[in-house]
Amino acid sequence: VSDFFRVGCESECGRWSLLGHVDAGKSTLMGHLLSLIGVVDNRTIRKYERESQQAGKGSFAYAWVLDQTAAERERGVTVDVSSFNFETENRTVTLLDAPGHRDFVPNMIVGAAQADCAVLVVDATPGEFETGFEADGQTKEHALLLRSLGVTQMIVAVNKLDAAFWSQARFDEIVEKVNHFLTQVAGFSAKKLHFVPTSGLDGENLVWRKNETLSEWYTGEPLIRLIDALEPPERQLDKDLSMTIIDFWKSGTRSLMVVGKIDAGTCQMNENVLVQPINEIATIKALEVNGQNADWAVAGDQVTIGLVGQIEAQQIASGFIISHPAHPAKVKETLEARIVIFDIEIPIIPGYQATFHRQSVSEAVTISKLKSIIDKNNGKLIRKRPRALTRNTAAMVTLLLTRPIPAQPYSLSRELGRFTLRNSGRTIAAGVITEIPE
Repeated sequence: VSDFFRVGCESECGRWSLLGHVDAGKSTLMGHLLSLIGVVDNRTIRKYERESQQAGKGSFAYAWVLDQTAAERERGVTVDVSSFNFETENRTVTLLDAPGHRDFVPNMIVGAAQADCAVLVVDATPGEFETGFEADGQTKEHALLLRSLGVTQMIVAVNKLDAAFWSQARFDEIVEKVNHFLTQVAGFSAKKLHFVPTSGLDGENLVWRKNETLSEWYTGEPLIRLIDALEPPERQLDKDLSMTIIDFWKSGTRSLMVVGKIDAGTCQMNENVLVQPINEIATIKALEVNGQNADWAVAGDQVTIGLVGQIEAQQIASGFIISHPAHPAKVKETLEARIVIFDIEIPIIPGYQATFHRQSVSEAVTISKLKSIIDKNNGKLIRKRPRALTRNTAAMVTLLLTRPIPAQPYSLSRELGRFTLRNSGRTIAAGVITEIPE
């Protein structure tokens, strides 16, 4: 399958996560882009314009392209992760619109964990950028989560710049502050960051650039061309099959349908797979890749799989994984890990409780042992058996989950070995699994 894919793939695929502080205009920006490139037709946009005006939300027409539920439209915020597929000149793109409100960060993590690249939307409106970035907004947390989840390429859309009269000084000010945080704190490479001025409501600089004031000083590419130009993701074709289940349901009397992104390896029709941690064998009897029937799928594909076997929907939960029967992941509740502490207010001591997030896994966890403090740049030992961990430190710790989960050291699996820790609605640390005790 992997050899056939290498020969037959005509255009590289990519999964983009759309993120940013609530009210930064993410859904409007991308809904307008989808309209301009013809993914959403004018008749649908006119329908949303009428409906949004009737609801007293006339400026939300483009946002409703992505915000489909009644709750999202009533509240005016994205709640769950929605997806759209579209094509550029060189790419087949799956867009994942993730929520920006802090109440829905767990949903945002699920969306970001499926992404290869990201568009981070910041609001250039005077006062709003400061609220979303410099104050206790979500922009910084989203950026930290993206990097800890393995995203390395990012486009920063400086949106609503029309509210600042397309000021180059305002754009440069935002770029300087965001670029410093992304490179010095979050750990992004400056070479893999791109900044673009936009107006999601007007459609300016999404596909074309018409504004004379903007054209006087901005000579870069519009958003769609930046998306088209980024490097394709590396597919882990030669590793064993691994796929985290994001959603599932019972279909008919026999099949169990599961949805997820294949993190590594390949699968094909009529192949036996292992569902962990319940360790049940099932056979693939239906397979869709990006909504289309397929005979096989490879790492990087978003798939819906129909499984037949001695397995019921009530046995499954989001966060379970599908593995190769001969090469399963370990299933443990104790993990040795290396973590980086973020901007916390209360020091972490042994017994500290948090929530462990990895893709769609969300489990209560206790930091049971503080083994050492290390240099976060080179990993060298600074202090053994510290009494507490404070902000902006790196450490080796032992984690104790409330129940066993499938896991792998980061050296064997980037997706199964990478996690974040949250407490009281804030991301307090990110880390990687270094060892799984026997």
